[in-house]
Amino acid sequence: MIAAVSATCSGKRVKGDTMLTKKDKDKIIAKYKTHKQDTGSPEVQIAILTAEIEDLTGHLKIHRKDHSSRRGLLKKVAQRKKLQMFLKKEDLERYETLMKKLKLKV
Repeated sequence: MIAAVSATCSGKRVKGDTMLTKKDKDKIIAKYKTHKQDTGSPEVQIAILTAEIEDLTGHLKIHRKDHSSRRGLLKKVAQRKKLQMFLKKEDLERYETLMKKLKLKV
């Protein structure tokens, strides 16, 4: 716990650090946006959730008994799945492109 806190205070990210910073989210938004001011398209939301899921997975590898974080992870996975189903139903081509970019199973 102390190592994670000191790493966060120094400004460097450590694997297992579960919060995405504003800079991280801005990078993700810039990479996956569909137009200039896009922050809420399904592609952006799925990409952000994927990054959060990866961070939480790393956190849970270190802190195996952290059940509240595990519950949060399951909620994020379910939300991402809903957004994926929505995008697949609305536009299959955008869905497949995003899955390839994020390297997720189709």
